[in-house]
Amino acid sequence: MTGLVGSGGGFLLVPALAVLGGLPMGIAVGTSLLVIAMNSFAGLAGHLAGVGIDWRLALTVTAAAVAGGLVGGRLAGRVPQDALRSAFGWFVVAMGVFVLARQLGTAALSHPVVWAGLGVAVASVIAVRLRRTQRSAREPGAAES
Repeated sequence: MTGLVGSGGGFLLVPALAVLGGLPMGIAVGTSLLVIAMNSFAGLAGHLAGVGIDWRLALTVTAAAVAGGLVGGRLAGRVPQDALRSAFGWFVVAMGVFVLARQLGTAALSHPVVWAGLGVAVASVIAVRLRRTQRSAREPGAAES
């Protein structure tokens, strides 16, 4: 999917590897990053001949990515799997809402269906959180995620 349409590297590959492949979240994220890096390199190699590249920007982004990778590598063992999985899920939801909002434009924000959908989403999140809190209060061994 990533190579075909340019999307799907992180938000499709990580859940697929974690849920369908049974990989721990850290390994799934690392594998996804490797696939994204290989795909990006293939795209760069294909465009080098015909497209001008701002090498200063490219090197700045590369340096930031390497620094983030090193910091992430140090923190990887310290973050619990459940917290990482939950944070990644919320990040995917937030990015989906952001992309949808940009596609709909500002006129869509005044439409009642958009606000109704937002209300249902917020109510669902609150209900799930309350249910987890009640369950963990009843079951001392239940993990909060």
